[in-house]
Amino acid sequence: MTSFIVTHCRDVGAPLARPALSAALGAALVAWCPQSAQALDRYTWNARPLVVFAGSEDSAELARQKAIVSDARGGFAERDIVVVYIVGDSVTAELGPGPEMTAAALRIRLGVAAGTFRAVLVGKDGGAKLSASKPILAKRLFATIDAMPMRREEMRQNR
Repeated sequence: MTSFIVTHCRDVGAPLARPALSAALGAALVAWCPQSAQALDRYTWNARPLVVFAGSEDSAELARQKAIVSDARGGFAERDIVVVYIVGDSVTAELGPGPEMTAAALRIRLGVAAGTFRAVLVGKDGGAKLSASKPILAKRLFATIDAMPMRREEMRQNR
C-alpha cells in the first residue's frame, strides 16, 4: 500500500511544481503513517543524516555515493554526518547509529519513490537541506553544511 501511495503521489506532479498539493499529500501520508514523521527523530539536534536511497545494491549511483563517503570519512565525521542507506527494503547506517524505522517510513518521510536513487541531506533541525537524483560530492555537501548557521557556530566554538 505504501509504495502504491508514494508512486501515485509522485505521478500527480513534481513536489516543487505543485507545493500546495505536495504539502497536502505529505500531511495525509504522515497522518496515514505517523511513524514516518518520527523516522529521523533520533538524529534531531545531534547529527546530520545523509539519507541515500537506491533500488538495489547493484546501483552505480549507490556505489559512487559510497565511494564519496569512504574517501572523505574525516570530513563527514567532523560535520556529524551519519549516512543512512535505504536499498530496497533494507536500512543500514555508516558513521553512526541507524534509524529505528522501516525503509517505507523513510521513503514517505522524504518523499522518495521505491526503486529510485536519491540522496537527501537532512539538517540537525530535521529539515531536508539538499536533495539530488545523483550522488552528492563531498565538496558540495561540506559547502552546504558549512554555510549553515548551526555549523558556523560549531566551527567558531571549536577554535
